[in-house]
Order: sequence, then structure tokens, then C-alpha cells
Amino acid sequence: MAKIGKKRAAVNAKVDAEKVYTLDEAMALVKEVNTTKFDASVDLHVRLGIDPRKADQALRGSVSLPHGTGKTKRVAVFCTPDKEDEAREAGADYVGLDDLIAKVQGGWTDVDVVIAMPQVMAKVGRIGRILGPRGLMPNPKTGTVTPNVGAAVEEVKKGKISFRVDKYGIVHTSVGRVSFPPENLVGNANEILSTLQRMKPSSAKGTYMKSITVASTMSPGIKIDTKTIK
Repeated sequence: MAKIGKKRAAVNAKVDAEKVYTLDEAMALVKEVNTTKFDASVDLHVRLGIDPRKADQALRGSVSLPHGTGKTKRVAVFCTPDKEDEAREAGADYVGLDDLIAKVQGGWTDVDVVIAMPQVMAKVGRIGRILGPRGLMPNPKTGTVTPNVGAAVEEVKKGKISFRVDKYGIVHTSVGRVSFPPENLVGNANEILSTLQRMKPSSAKGTYMKSITVASTMSPGIKIDTKTIK
């Protein structure tokens, strides 16, 4: 069994594994128990009472975090030539079509978000096997397939994120960085949780939000009492 360092042991002692915390308590605690020297991501893990194998329960969507993500996202836009200036002016980092497709086919995927116009999706589909496994494939449900590329880029740059449920029925998403004030982390988390509540499939039976955990990149998980969520 690997030996736990003194710093990690002290951190673990601050988190009661048997306790469930309020959202406010959890966000204050996750900052306190962060052990990294960099501005780590604070991630929310929500286990839902759904069956992702059923088409109507395979949740995916997007949400605009009121306090941003704390990270500047690199955005690539696949579009027709007449929309290239609009995308660049909105802040897109990479803009093009055939040239960008060739770049991806050559192994390049150094972006965080990919946006595409509906008219070019047939071409973008050729690189789906590269983009898909990396979570980069544009999708209308997340607002990344749209004719309004400029607006889509601006939303991503301001703090819009995409999420999807995994095969275990869990949504994993960032709510900010450990440098954020606790109230900003709470505000971002509430936005995600309320979005998930609105997306509850009518066919889902029993308890919908089964468990909620928050953790920074290197911290222990902190359980949140689902009954305290507004």
C-alpha cells in the first residue's frame, strides 16, 4: 500500500468521509484542502438515476457559468469563407475548413472546443473518429453546430461549457478554479445543477440526483447533501 505524505494525510483528516456537506460548506472546504501549487480545477460529479443506454436519458447539453471557468478556452471554427471574419472577430483561435480538416487528420487536436456550421458538417464528419473520442465533435445539443458562429464563440469565451452523462449515469464538469471565491463556485455549481434538474427525462424513475461530489484536481472528494440543493 502506498504511503501517504504528511500534507495529504492532514488534508484527508479535514474531510469527514461519512459526512454530507451543504454546497456552501463543500465549496469552502474544497479550497482549504487543495494541495496543488497551481490553480487547480474544481470539478462537480453528479450521479443521476437514469439509464444512459436509453436514447431519451443519454443527457448532454451546455450551460453558461455565471462566473466563468477561470480558463481561456481555445476555439476552432469550421465554417464557410464568408463567416471566417465573423468567427475571428468573436475571438476564435483557429478558423477554416479544408485546411483545418487536413490539420486534424495530421494529428492536431490542440483545442478545447470545436464549433461548426451545419453546412460543413458533412466534411467535418470525416474527422469524427478523431474528434469524437476527445469530446470535441460539434453537436447541435450543445450549441456547437450553428450558423451563428460569432455568437457561439463569444459564449464559449465567456464561460459556456458542454457536458454529457457517462455510461455510469454520472456528469463530470468543472465549476471553476480553486482561486475562485467560494460564492462563485457555489453560483456556478447551482447553475449546472438547476440545468440538470430542468433536463430530467420524464421516463426517469426513482431518485433523480443520487449523489453529488466536489473535488479539486488533487483533493479528496467532498460529498454534498442533495437535500440542500435549491
